[in-house]
Amino acid sequence: MKIALGVTGGVAAYKAAELVRRLQQEKLDVQVVMTRSAQEFITPLTFAALTGKKVITEMFSADDAAPANVESAIEHIAVAQRIDLLLVAPATADILAHFAQGIAHDFLTTLYLATKAPVLVAPAMNVNMWEHPATQENLQKLRARGVHVVDPDEGYLACGMTGAGRLAATEAIVEKVRLVLGLRRDLEGQTVLVTAGATREDIDPVRFLTNRSSGKMGYALAEAASRRGARVVLVSGATDLAVPEGVDWVPVRSTENMRDAVRERSAEANVIIMAAAVADYRPAAAQSQKLKRGEAGITLDLEPTPDILAELGRDRAHHAASRILVGFAAETNALADNARLKLTRKGADMVVANDVTQEGAGFDTDTNIVTIFTRDGREIPLPKLTKFEVANCILDRVLELQAR
Repeated sequence: MKIALGVTGGVAAYKAAELVRRLQQEKLDVQVVMTRSAQEFITPLTFAALTGKKVITEMFSADDAAPANVESAIEHIAVAQRIDLLLVAPATADILAHFAQGIAHDFLTTLYLATKAPVLVAPAMNVNMWEHPATQENLQKLRARGVHVVDPDEGYLACGMTGAGRLAATEAIVEKVRLVLGLRRDLEGQTVLVTAGATREDIDPVRFLTNRSSGKMGYALAEAASRRGARVVLVSGATDLAVPEGVDWVPVRSTENMRDAVRERSAEANVIIMAAAVADYRPAAAQSQKLKRGEAGITLDLEPTPDILAELGRDRAHHAASRILVGFAAETNALADNARLKLTRKGADMVVANDVTQEGAGFDTDTNIVTIFTRDGREIPLPKLTKFEVANCILDRVLELQAR
């Protein structure tokens, strides 16, 4: 995983060198970005030696005007797109103000606006600056936008004063990084089977029935479970997504193919999460030759596909009661009623339901808005979150069910 570490101009900047080492011990790839003020306290060479990478210190280098360096000229966009987290430590009152107001005057502030990755700040400053209403209002704005904050410690400060404002301990920052990135290891020893993507049902050799699923939710679940220590089997329908590292990937095409793959691998799973958007119907007889266009319309005779979730629910009831079974429900109306009905009819422990007509939820988005329904009658609505954050919330509920 890739992290951009922003280092800003405070006395605590020297502590960022130790932080780089700890992040590397967590097997994280660190790209350091320094403000001009930070370079007054510690040199870029220190971080270059630690990371083995060029430290980004300027928005544009002297060579960026050359046509061959177009990529360099928009480096902030490239970095923004490839990182999994933007961490700023230490974060001065000045950088918090720029973030809160959306002012982009250097590489780091521009990177903040350009990235969709989670953002984590670890403030460090004089106690009076920390307690100033302007700083607290800026922090309130940032928290409201979803920025994660590691509050400073209290103690003796470099300015000679005592109080809050000292950069949080390195281990506290690393622990928060783990939490934001889902780097917990609470699924070690377990096997999680996840289905994802869309299935395709052939009409003829060139046409098929499918749906709008991108696979992003299922792939986020697979990645989150893997990061938390699980052995993950990902049974995937059609998608353009890269397979998460360390995941056992099983590609399939049709609902029947997915059913066979899931049945083959289900016995080894402690948890099965059916996030794929399977086709509920298929042509009763696929044509061996391409259907030719004619003047008259055509009628497709459709038949139901196998109900994989219901089959697993029946198996679970008779043979694998300890297995946790999670279903998904993409709805356009009566979300709660339909989700509870699915929970009962399919024999699942949990159904994750979303209204795909909501902005920021549903197919081919990077965010989702879901409500989790559990067999014991709980209804847990979640706000709009990234799909990776939703995935971790689902896994948290899975662990709660296992604990019971």
